[in-house]
Amino acid sequence: MDMETVKQWFTLDHILALLDQYRSFGLLPGIAVTLLESFFPILPMVVFVMANAAAFGLWKGFFISWFGASLGSLLVFWLTRKVGQKRFFHFVRRHRKVRQFMHWIERHGFGPLFLLYCFPFTPSALVNIVAGLSRISRQQFILAVLLGKMIMVFTISFIGYDLVALVHQPLRTAMITAAVFLLWYAGKRVEARFSLTEKRESEGDGE
Repeated sequence: MDMETVKQWFTLDHILALLDQYRSFGLLPGIAVTLLESFFPILPMVVFVMANAAAFGLWKGFFISWFGASLGSLLVFWLTRKVGQKRFFHFVRRHRKVRQFMHWIERHGFGPLFLLYCFPFTPSALVNIVAGLSRISRQQFILAVLLGKMIMVFTISFIGYDLVALVHQPLRTAMITAAVFLLWYAGKRVEARFSLTEKRESEGDGE
């Protein structure tokens, strides 16, 4: 299977066709696709959320995606906590960048996790695992996931709800495109700020 075939699998049209094909299963397909992204960061969460909004309507699609995405993150966090001492996770924990990220989460708690989950381009699977390996409290993690995912999912659901309007209303399309770009840019700034802070702290420890 080549890369072009893989890309075709995850287009909005193909996901909508799959949701329609398995409509007899009710809400489960819509929940399943957003849940799986928490385990496999390569999956396109933005496409899944837009497809749910287009297939089920704005509010129903939003709640389906929010439930699936939040449940997936909580499952990854719980599983990591349960098996975090196993050989694979012990190897991951020893990685310098992972340790820095863990310490950053432990020091700042709810705030940075909430911001990361607000951004649609955050690799949430990796964030879920590192949070599970850290000593952040379950309460802080659950709150950050539920609130951050709520903002992220609703933003994307609103975009995907009326695809026809996006085509026929260029101003609205431009505004939404700008909003998505700003979310992406803000996420990159948070990432860069984290890297700079950790670099300064590392240099301070080395003195």
